[in-house]
Amino acid sequence: MKTDQEQFWEGRFGKEYTDRNSRQNNELNEAYKKWFGVSRTSMNEKFLGGLPKDTKILEVGCNTGMQLANLQALEFTSLYGIELQEYAVEKAKEYIKGANIIQGSAFDIPFKDGFFDLVFTSGVLIHISPDNLPKVFSEMYRCTSRYIWGFEYYADEVTDINYRGNKGFLWKADYQKLISCQFGNLESIKQERYPYITEAEKGNVDCMYLLKKKDV
Repeated sequence: MKTDQEQFWEGRFGKEYTDRNSRQNNELNEAYKKWFGVSRTSMNEKFLGGLPKDTKILEVGCNTGMQLANLQALEFTSLYGIELQEYAVEKAKEYIKGANIIQGSAFDIPFKDGFFDLVFTSGVLIHISPDNLPKVFSEMYRCTSRYIWGFEYYADEVTDINYRGNKGFLWKADYQKLISCQFGNLESIKQERYPYITEAEKGNVDCMYLLKKKDV
């Protein structure tokens, strides 16, 4: 059975979100500069710049592939994405060439153990019920041989916030802490918090983090 959140994102609201938030890479960078004062490209270079360009990367919840396109522009060559919403998958296949994008769920990632060097989310964990996060974390952890990377809304404690008039579909939390508590062999390689600088979002913070399995 699908969760309330899965049904929400597969329906009309998810399609409207996809249409509203789809951006070309230059538009994505300009949006990040407006929100945080720094481009997404600069963030990604800071966190992943030292990795080989053939690092095998999976984005969980890739929507139309904007983040994958940004990584492709940074010359990463082995890019994969899974996305729940069929409409977004079709848009992604039109938008980004050379990436492997399929329809799939974060609760059952259709790849074998350790298939990727790095698995990441960007603004996806925030839309998963806290009760269901351990399953998503388990799937991400299972599929990566080395790194877990994330960029999510941050709060010290799990906080349910109103999302365009809807409750139970958006949370802020310390996602790095939550996944690290679940798996004791993850070490923090890098973490940075990015406060919003726009008036509408002032007081909100996003957090980017990179974790690595200690035994590899």
